Amino acid sequence: MNKTITLSAMAALLFVVFTSSTPMTTKVKPKKSKSGITASNLDKSVKPSSDFYQYACGGWMKLNPLGAEYARYGSFDVLGENNQKQLQELVVKLAGQKNAFGTVEQKVGDLYKMGMDTVTLQNQGAQPIQKELQKIAGLQRRDLSTTLAEMSLEGLHPFFGLFGSSDPDNSNMTIAYLWQTGLGIGDRDYYLEADQQKIRDEYVRLMAKMFQMSGYSKQAGFDGKETEMAQRVLALETMMASNFVDKTTLRDPYQTIHKCTPDEFQKMIPAINVQQYLKTLNLSNIDIVNVGQPTYFAGLNNILSVSDMEVIRAYMAWNVINAAASFLSDDFVNADFDFYGKVLSGKQENRPRWKRVIGTVDGCLGEALGQMYVKTYFPAEAKTRMEQLVKNLQWALGERIKASKWMTEETKKNALDKLATFKVKIGYPDKWRDYSALEIKNDSYYDNVLRARRFESAYRLSKIGKPVDKDEWQMTPQTVNAYYEPNTNEICFPAGILQPPFFDMDADDAANYGAIGVVIGHEMTHGFDDQGRNYDLNGNLTDWWTEADSKAFEERAQVLVNHFNNIEVAPGVYGNGSFTLGENIADNGGLNVSYTAFQKAKSEDAIKGDMDGFTPEQRFFLAYAGVWAANIRPEEILRRTKEDPHSLGRWRVNGTLPHIDAFYQAFGIQPGDPMYLAPEKRARIW
Repeated sequence: MNKTITLSAMAALLFVVFTSSTPMTTKVKPKKSKSGITASNLDKSVKPSSDFYQYACGGWMKLNPLGAEYARYGSFDVLGENNQKQLQELVVKLAGQKNAFGTVEQKVGDLYKMGMDTVTLQNQGAQPIQKELQKIAGLQRRDLSTTLAEMSLEGLHPFFGLFGSSDPDNSNMTIAYLWQTGLGIGDRDYYLEADQQKIRDEYVRLMAKMFQMSGYSKQAGFDGKETEMAQRVLALETMMASNFVDKTTLRDPYQTIHKCTPDEFQKMIPAINVQQYLKTLNLSNIDIVNVGQPTYFAGLNNILSVSDMEVIRAYMAWNVINAAASFLSDDFVNADFDFYGKVLSGKQENRPRWKRVIGTVDGCLGEALGQMYVKTYFPAEAKTRMEQLVKNLQWALGERIKASKWMTEETKKNALDKLATFKVKIGYPDKWRDYSALEIKNDSYYDNVLRARRFESAYRLSKIGKPVDKDEWQMTPQTVNAYYEPNTNEICFPAGILQPPFFDMDADDAANYGAIGVVIGHEMTHGFDDQGRNYDLNGNLTDWWTEADSKAFEERAQVLVNHFNNIEVAPGVYGNGSFTLGENIADNGGLNVSYTAFQKAKSEDAIKGDMDGFTPEQRFFLAYAGVWAANIRPEEILRRTKEDPHSLGRWRVNGTLPHIDAFYQAFGIQPGDPMYLAPEKRARIW
């Protein structure tokens, strides 16, 4: 699972350190009356041994048809919608008040009101972006470096991006990273694969339409030739894509570490004035940068050297128009949705405006909203219970590492040391973001979004050359997700996910271990997946494995690669086992680790026996599957298979459970059953 921003004042970050080999006890709590399993969510016409996903989720899928605004609608989306409605209640209340200018309440309320003011939006049309487009229309090659940096300050990254992250050799310090970026469709395969021509054609139509509507084609002198220019921009992006390092290679952190001085980077890309670029970003004093993909920058230098400035200008103007479209008049919003919503994902309707605007407010002032959210909706007892569950899961992972038969004692010790130093963040942080420097004015919706982007960019860039703030969160409390961050060796579980179906305070803990317990175990396992295992307990990129252990890990991980490569996700389309390996390892490990903790809780009489006709073990696996219940469109299956490092929900169940021995015992899976996988073919890692 993955990333976003943060929030709240009365929390203490939990530093869990285990130095004892004594098993952690699970406090026995009163047994809950609910099983945590909803019978109507099941499809009992299907045998669990034949298609466990359909058996566990078929009823839910029937009861929750795919709405026109969704490409995928699942348990995450239900919870996300509920959180959005709660945020709306908070924001609408602020929008109806007269708040003092400069207060966070004024900023939240006014930004929402401007996003909802459709009359002004229609009247303004493309006017809010005219100043930026006029500047680009007159851009000369000598000013390219300065303009690219100025666009970066506005949150736009044509050609490449610069951001701050931990030094791989000293995780306590933040350094500048230079990274390949700037493809308007997204994944590079859309540009390079022959069977994606339809998408490329639609992309050209979108660009041509936007060039005309924005007035840029007239300003730049190709009025009436928008399609021709759009094709030339596509050709430029295709050249960029052909130099992109592929997404599977990028999973290896050693492949993205190439530290050098700014002068050395200048030699890689003489087409850019690196000194001027860094000066515009207020980074003149930095003495080291990390170039994520040197081969891309070498190729980009050739592209910039030979490309016509007219095309470069059009590409940069397209970056502005594309990033602004969602915040302009309806003709821009609709054109944007027709491609990114309908063509790429198969959606039939755009989300209601209030949802889109709440999303914007959340993106611009996320921590401010989060502080309000946890104060109103997050019970303190949920945080306390989660702390206990995390301890139980951390003990369970430690026990599994100790019992591992494929690791040497030396590597086991290093793994246990890393596990013991996990920083755990639950619910919300104890330090809140200061938004006093962000101005929300009564000019235009887009101008306010632009100021928010500048505010965020300045905030992020200001960290470069300074110590890493290890108390900072990468997600807001209202986010329905979780993450592991290797550079700080931390796991984070925002308040937003600590609700049913992930976490039910009123349900027996067999279901909680199957749902939120697996999420906890999943994030912990990320510290030891194919990427996370490369970082030590301090977050430094260090090889702490023996050669034999590395080889054993890779052999065991390859079992999952092969298994998911052979899953046909759509007719003639197969999963990408290498690209999804980290998440598949984390699902596999999360299930095993949480099941170990669940069994200990059961042995201590903290779990009830049969409930609603299911054993505790069956409730564990049903709860896990229920987390991934969803309906999804064919277009979205294809898009996610290209772009998402997570396997599709159906295969996080049917592709993962056959590797879990306890699943066979819980549901009596036998040889010959579709869900059966021979023991020698099962992945056994964590």
